[in-house]
Amino acid sequence: MSGPRFEPVRAVRAYERVVEQVEEAIESGTLSPGERLPSERELMVQFSVSRSTVREALRVLQARGLVQSRPGDPNGAEVLPFTPAALHKSMTTLARVEELSLAELVQFRMVLDSAAILLAARLRTAEQLGEMERAVAGMRASVERGEDAFSAADAAFHEVVARAGGNKLIQICTDVVRSIVVRLISEKIAGAPDREQLMRRSIGHHEEVIAAIRAGDGPRAARLSREAMYDYYADYVPAAERGVLEALLD
Repeated sequence: MSGPRFEPVRAVRAYERVVEQVEEAIESGTLSPGERLPSERELMVQFSVSRSTVREALRVLQARGLVQSRPGDPNGAEVLPFTPAALHKSMTTLARVEELSLAELVQFRMVLDSAAILLAARLRTAEQLGEMERAVAGMRASVERGEDAFSAADAAFHEVVARAGGNKLIQICTDVVRSIVVRLISEKIAGAPDREQLMRRSIGHHEEVIAAIRAGDGPRAARLSREAMYDYYADYVPAAERGVLEALLD
């Protein structure tokens, strides 16, 4: 008999339905940050579920960074504002369970950073350009002090670049992806025999990018950024997966 093929039906627990409805209310703006959900007793009535189901749903929502629920609080759980921590946790979890490969993460960082640098070249202020230059000077001064100091100075550079572009979502995503990628390869970099040479090469790339930003040449600055990312990370990505990075090179 021909006809449509159906997939097996997954049993959905009651608390998951509660979570879905609360998430939808937050996403649609029906519930705003600072507002409170109804009390546990009222939620039991509205959802027609047990207290244990309500509490399990609240635990899930709190773990996702959407609400804050205090034991014994007679008021309902408070809806929390969005924070980068929630996005960071989700992406970190994806990376840990290998849903995202290092190649995909680095590729995403190449896309984000080049977009941020393109915007910064066109929108940065003189003060922000000075911050970038000081950050690179900090990278140069930290070569002898070790990877942690160098990484902090590098992070300061990328933070001001993202801020200069004026897009808050890019700021959040670049910070999240950078920290995940750096954590994943930190041990490999620390054990590299040419670690100091790698850092000095990175400084040279940053100086080229700043020169393009100073000149207002966004496309060149973005291209240099992608090339720098490839040069820094390609050796840590499996050879069979480097094509996803090379696709972003001109």
